[in-house]
Amino acid sequence: MKAKRWFTTAASLVLAGSLIAGCTTTGGKTETSTSGNEQGSATTQGNKKAAVVNTYINGEIPTIDPNIAKDSYSSWVIDHTFEGLFVNDKDGVKPGQAKEVQVSEDGLTYTFTLKDGLKWSNGDPVTAADFEFSWKRVLDPATAAEYAYQIADYVKGAKEYNSADPKKLSADEIKKLRDAVGVQAKDDKTLVVTLKAPTPYFKQLTAFYTYYPVPKKVVEANPNWAADASTYVGNGPFKLQEWQKDKVITVVKNDNYYNKSTITTDKIVWNNITDDNTAWQMFQNGELNYIKSVPPAGIDAAKASGELKISPQLATYFYRFNTTKPPFNNVKIRKALAMAIDRQAIIDTITKGGQKPAFAIVGPGIAAQDGKNKEFRDETPAYFKEDIAEAQKLLKEGLAELGMTSMPKVTITFNTNAGHQKIAQAIQEMWKKNLGFESTIENVESKVWLARQSALDFQIMRAGWVGDYLDPMTYIDMWVTGGTNNNTGYSNPEYDKLVAASKVEKDMAKRDQILHDAEKILINDMPFMPIYFYTNADASKKELEGIYVPANRYPQFRYVTVK
Repeated sequence: MKAKRWFTTAASLVLAGSLIAGCTTTGGKTETSTSGNEQGSATTQGNKKAAVVNTYINGEIPTIDPNIAKDSYSSWVIDHTFEGLFVNDKDGVKPGQAKEVQVSEDGLTYTFTLKDGLKWSNGDPVTAADFEFSWKRVLDPATAAEYAYQIADYVKGAKEYNSADPKKLSADEIKKLRDAVGVQAKDDKTLVVTLKAPTPYFKQLTAFYTYYPVPKKVVEANPNWAADASTYVGNGPFKLQEWQKDKVITVVKNDNYYNKSTITTDKIVWNNITDDNTAWQMFQNGELNYIKSVPPAGIDAAKASGELKISPQLATYFYRFNTTKPPFNNVKIRKALAMAIDRQAIIDTITKGGQKPAFAIVGPGIAAQDGKNKEFRDETPAYFKEDIAEAQKLLKEGLAELGMTSMPKVTITFNTNAGHQKIAQAIQEMWKKNLGFESTIENVESKVWLARQSALDFQIMRAGWVGDYLDPMTYIDMWVTGGTNNNTGYSNPEYDKLVAASKVEKDMAKRDQILHDAEKILINDMPFMPIYFYTNADASKKELEGIYVPANRYPQFRYVTVK
């Protein structure tokens, strides 16, 4: 989720999703289905223990507006207060707000029918017009949504509207482009979406938070609706009760949610704790009952107590290079640094969560596109290898090409986190030992970290990516020229052509090969240094049950019960 999707914790991270069974129609065939302040885990409500999740985030949540959110912590809250046409439930991607969807034979037109009785948390009805308004708000150039490409790349006419320049076009011309976007509410319950090319994973995309609806009436009346609990309106299983900026955010069960009888959780509290070790101490003391990503110092204790929960995750930990400035405008230098570290040592001594060394960008957990019943990653496990002698050779050649005799001192920047710091220190020492140059490290708060990535204000930046959906494209298209999540300055026209070709290729075996060819180019250019593929290494108090973690999402708390 990403989606997106940015990482802000140490040993693992995830994005979004949840809920119920539904119906799907493909090629005319229809399938239908049925539709804080507390410490520790609970207080008593009569004979029932209140199901309260008390957890934390490390850093300020920038926004809980699904149209403009771009980071994992924001989406963690949004995924509980909003819901899309489809959702990532504990059993996989299923209809959420959609009752059914019919897909045309050519795969270009999706007709979504909404469930009966859908309501916003303020009691207003959720309509197809809210979805149309929301998607076009994302695309509106004035919104400047960094995830707009998630809609613009797929929906007919969306890119033209999103890329329009209001300074060069009249209001009528902008309106014409907006009206031409292939999203139309036919009536209150019918949303028709026209794609520019068949997209096998489009239903998965509608489960991503950029595709969530927002309340048209509320947003038009108050542009700052998402900044305060008193004006915040969602359509998910929980509603916002409290948001003290930089302190705590609390949601409670939403009585207007259409399927509220399945929601067993009473309250979720996210505390803002900027020291992961302090959070771990609070967990041990019972002040928190769930930890997203146990800090390295707590892994062994969590294992011993039986509270550590390790699960697969579609996510990659890596370092970005700023390819626009020396010395990282030289590919040989970038390759040298990537080849001169020991990934397994980092996993064995720091993260300790069963992660796998990464020698590519697309993480494990995505099926191959050619129907051969295996994973995409298994077809080409690695595109390079660790090789200190070759790294030394490449570094020397790269410096000579730049007219340098030695490596200048460079800085590794990371968002404040004990795990990120330990990894940076380890890599710093590996580069010193294996390549003979000094580097410095700096930690910045998450909000600054995000802003500096977008501004290319760094030399080497710690990063991570959670897949927004289960297709290799969730990793591949972020590196195209000018991509809003590229954040390295990288550009390769041949790569861009392959990405574009893969989006319209109908032969899945050919598409599979195109995606592998694109990834090979990307890794050969090395605008980033892959380090490891994540796992979830979380901790949960034993009395909590019902938490599930989709491979490409943060933990989901819809169905929590307390023993």
